[in-house]
Amino acid sequence: MNEPQESENPRQSGIQVIARAAEIMRVLGNNPQGLSLGAIAQEVTLPRSTVQRIITALAEERLVEHAGPGGGVRLGPALGQLINQTQTDIISLTRPYLQRLSEQLQESVSLCSLSGDRIYIIDRIVAERELRVVFPIGIHAPAYATSAGKMLLSELPEADIRSLLPDPLPALTPYSPTLADLLTQLARIREAKVATDEDEFIEGVGSCAVALDTYLGLFGLAVVAPTARVRPRTEHICAALLQCKQDIERAIGHTLGGA
Repeated sequence: MNEPQESENPRQSGIQVIARAAEIMRVLGNNPQGLSLGAIAQEVTLPRSTVQRIITALAEERLVEHAGPGGGVRLGPALGQLINQTQTDIISLTRPYLQRLSEQLQESVSLCSLSGDRIYIIDRIVAERELRVVFPIGIHAPAYATSAGKMLLSELPEADIRSLLPDPLPALTPYSPTLADLLTQLARIREAKVATDEDEFIEGVGSCAVALDTYLGLFGLAVVAPTARVRPRTEHICAALLQCKQDIERAIGHTLGGA
């Protein structure tokens, strides 16, 4: 692959580097487990040497980090810290509720927002038990295959959903929904005000979620656990989520007194 000619205009060259760095970070956001330099170069259609230079600069700022002995690269802690700072209000206001919900159910809890066709984990409480689901803050997960994502998608008009999502939807597991299945699910979610998933994103992992309509925006609140524990307790988990939603929206709801 030939090295693209850099712009002679310093300002244009700087903008180009920023655009390339942003594209690389988006690719890494879609692959939270990390990617090799070669895989990144292929995804962004840039020479490996260019990717190497950009990765080195991003690593110095801790925006990316080495994923392990295999030589892969993933998003770094500085990005999560920046996002955490922008979300400080919602985190500080909701964390006591998340903590209580996690302690009540003895399961992991996450707070997230919709970012394009994916969900972004803003905050989390990881359950203290032998078998638990651990997910990093900042992880991007496909909205169509997670309960929180489906809950937030259900708040959008169908036309927006169709324009946002690819068709066909990638099958992440044998249980991932098709677009037709998803649209049917979203109609039920709008009625029930709760969403669930079993093995749709990762086999063996299930979740239940509600939407939080706050004056700081719309967020998803999810309980995430091994499917074997979610399935027999779905009704109980959803009831606890709905009560937590009511408590949070009473305190910081979009309208006075909560939704």
